[in-house]
Amino acid sequence: MPQAAALGLKPGPKYRELQLGNSVQSDQFDEMVHPSDVLGPSIPGPTVLLVDCPTQYHMPELFSLQPLSCFYEDSSNQRESGKKVNCIIHLGPSSVTKSVDYQNWMKRFGETQHIMAGHEIKNMEIPILKGSARISSRLNFVCPQLFPSSGFWSVKPANDVMENDKSTSLEACGIVSAQNLLKFHLRPYAQLGLDSASIPSLFTYKDIVEELVSEIPEVREVPEQVLKFWQNNANVRNIPPAGSRMLMVEEPWIGQKSDKLDDAAQSIHGTIRGSLVVWRMQRGKIWRLHFWVQVHLSLQNIGTFGVNGADEAAKSLRCIWISHIHADHHTGLARVLALRSKLLKGMPHKPLLVIGPRPLERFLNAYSTLKDLDIEFLDCRNTMKPSVEAFLSENDTGSATPQLENTMFAPGSRMENYNRKPASPRDTTALANFKEVLQESGLEILYSVPVVHCPQAFGVVLRATQKVNSAGKVIPGWKVVYSGDTRSCAALIDASRDATVLIHEATFEDSMKDEAIARNHSTTKEAIEVGTSAGAYRIILTHFSQRYPKIPVIDEVDMEKTCIAFDLMSVNLADLPVLPKVLPHLKVLRTRW
Repeated sequence: MPQAAALGLKPGPKYRELQLGNSVQSDQFDEMVHPSDVLGPSIPGPTVLLVDCPTQYHMPELFSLQPLSCFYEDSSNQRESGKKVNCIIHLGPSSVTKSVDYQNWMKRFGETQHIMAGHEIKNMEIPILKGSARISSRLNFVCPQLFPSSGFWSVKPANDVMENDKSTSLEACGIVSAQNLLKFHLRPYAQLGLDSASIPSLFTYKDIVEELVSEIPEVREVPEQVLKFWQNNANVRNIPPAGSRMLMVEEPWIGQKSDKLDDAAQSIHGTIRGSLVVWRMQRGKIWRLHFWVQVHLSLQNIGTFGVNGADEAAKSLRCIWISHIHADHHTGLARVLALRSKLLKGMPHKPLLVIGPRPLERFLNAYSTLKDLDIEFLDCRNTMKPSVEAFLSENDTGSATPQLENTMFAPGSRMENYNRKPASPRDTTALANFKEVLQESGLEILYSVPVVHCPQAFGVVLRATQKVNSAGKVIPGWKVVYSGDTRSCAALIDASRDATVLIHEATFEDSMKDEAIARNHSTTKEAIEVGTSAGAYRIILTHFSQRYPKIPVIDEVDMEKTCIAFDLMSVNLADLPVLPKVLPHLKVLRTRW
């Protein structure tokens, strides 16, 4: 404000007062300075509209909105007021925005920039998180057996997605398709408009591999070395069944390449990462078991879902288990439930069973006032081992299993007597659903284990029932234990006895034990000791702090039964003997992410 300086004002708060329309005292002269002395006429700011028209049935109401009439080019109000919309961001699906009526409505705004940002998958070929895609691609190159996903979507354009050959003509008409990091500048006026400078360039899996090999030439030989582990493992299976220390000649959980559903049901496949458990069933006999969001297990080797398969996966969910109420473990749940409810609307189905701490029920009840979640809730404290065993022994789900008094904290922890509250009342309908899910999934039992982390934090134990395959051979059951977030504790060690797999959090490296104690997490060494004490066959470490997203340091003596989890990692239980052998080869990448 040169005029303000001439009137004796120093830059500072008084400039702001003048902009707000208030008079101020001059710093150098005995006079008042008024806004009209220093400010020119106001310049209207740019106008941006965000339009979300979800279906064609909403279009008539949108087109008739009176507040928008002053912006239409053919409106007398627009000619008088001079108001103009600089940019409209359209969030509706292309099935709406490409309709003739909608396009005619867009034309009424004249020379307005339109950004089509709704439900398009055009840019799925460009990963939003380039760093994550790079890590996934490098791991996939080194060991595709454990990392089948490259971090890139395999996308076939949908019929309603704008074709690339039309993009030039659309842009000439002021219409562009939204892209990652596309910007529209509002200020300063000299830069008003679209800015495509930050849009990430298209890079491919091949580019990342070439970059990796150029950085680490010795990595070129690693895939062939890793492949030999699987070739050597093909004829030797030695995973012990749950509850047995005897080595077996044949791996009981191998997916036998047979068309018979009973045989296919014997395979189990998984992606290891952390805290949510899901079941689903297909065709009556093929069971899928998911620890999803951070841990995912599947009783079939199904690979990655892909864009279209994700909806089918959501539709067939049967049960979700949540370990505790912390944002990284439960906040994404409601969106998944709402999506499933939407996809199944009008179709015969059963409510999804959600097992979790009692505070989760309040969170979901609040969310359900906005969107239908279509669930039945079961308190984790009603799924602790004594309660589940008593319930499963009942012939009638309505009979009176005693309500157990449970502390909110793990037995033996310093917090155990801090507060005691009863569990949620027994919901016999949810319990009946729980029993049905166990039967469909081929599980003998599932029960929650209190752990030391926060109020009402739990781990979970899943034990599969013994089966007989089509050849009449007895297939022993397996046992998988997931720790949730926890300090190492006696309850979890006891629950993990002779587990086929223990998935245990290892948030902190060994040098940070004090912080692990303060935050009720485990170090790498402590997590391994839990599995070793329990006699678990394999220990999979997960939930690493973002402070060091690399491979943690593990003592040589502990590497015989331990492996590390990464995003998109996929593990077949038949390959458990191989896992520890792969870790040294992954260390080639350790300092070169």
